[in-house]
Amino acid sequence: MKVYKRMTDKSIAEELGDRVKKFRLNKNWTQKDIAEFSGISLKAIQNAEKGSCTLLNYIKVLRALGLVEVLDSVIPEAATISPLQLAKMGKSRQRARSTKNAVEHQKRINKILGV
Repeated sequence: MKVYKRMTDKSIAEELGDRVKKFRLNKNWTQKDIAEFSGISLKAIQNAEKGSCTLLNYIKVLRALGLVEVLDSVIPEAATISPLQLAKMGKSRQRARSTKNAVEHQKRINKILGV
């Protein structure tokens, strides 16, 4: 199953947990093996496979499975800013400014998606 924009947050978390479980089973590892490799409890592994765990535990599970590198594809690094642009800004951005245009843009996206 692919993760789609229309899926609920809970169903996406459950899908990710299911993928972790399938990957673990394909390696023929038990939940106990992953718990030992990751340094978290068996219950935390069970919760991760149900899609109900903390981000920190999920990262530990991915590391134990040898999948931590996939996190680079989840959220790519921000584009680098040229030195000239950086000098004009004075310092790096710390927060985004909410604008009416951004709100209107999000409303249009939600309307297109039927949300």
